[in-house]
Amino acid sequence: MDHTSLREAVIAAARSLNKHRLGVGTAGNVSARIKQGYLITPTGMDYEAMAPADIVSMDMHGNRAEGDLKPSSEWRFHQDIYAARMDTNAIVHTHSPCATALSCTRQDLPAFHYMVAGAGGSSIRCAAYATYGTQALSDHALTALAGRRACLLANHGVIALGEDVESAFKMAQLVEELAKQYLFSRMLGAPVLLDDAEMKVNLEKFKDYGKQ
Repeated sequence: MDHTSLREAVIAAARSLNKHRLGVGTAGNVSARIKQGYLITPTGMDYEAMAPADIVSMDMHGNRAEGDLKPSSEWRFHQDIYAARMDTNAIVHTHSPCATALSCTRQDLPAFHYMVAGAGGSSIRCAAYATYGTQALSDHALTALAGRRACLLANHGVIALGEDVESAFKMAQLVEELAKQYLFSRMLGAPVLLDDAEMKVNLEKFKDYGKQ
């Protein structure tokens, strides 16, 4: 995909955050890997007003390579994830309501449903708390994402990874849906969790999930 198309995909995903109730206003951010770095939404800008030229091009040293606007305040964890995870080509960060509510309890999303395996493990971990935009937050996120394609950020929100922008956005949707189901099940009592053996089976099955 050329850079113009990739910028348009980033904008489309950012606009979809509000449409799909994964955020409000300018909360959250979206990025996509390019050869020399990554493209990322600018900080504090109305997604509906964005044009392709507004998407900020960053190198892998924290420098703005192209564009007149400042990058998202969370550019640091986007950069560090791309450096550490060659399987990741896009990142969607949300403040989606149910997942964020769970993150405020600083609990992992456990194996209450087999679809938790869709994020790559037997749980979706909650990263330790750190102030937004800091190196500490990035470090905690990388720890929580080890072997996973998503994590919660304590008292903050969600990070979802993907091979492309579309798959990263779908992962963010999955985390929010699972968090909602988990919170509903908690209202009815203590959810019955799937054991490690069953989650191992599901993780194996997910290696071919959706592939024709």
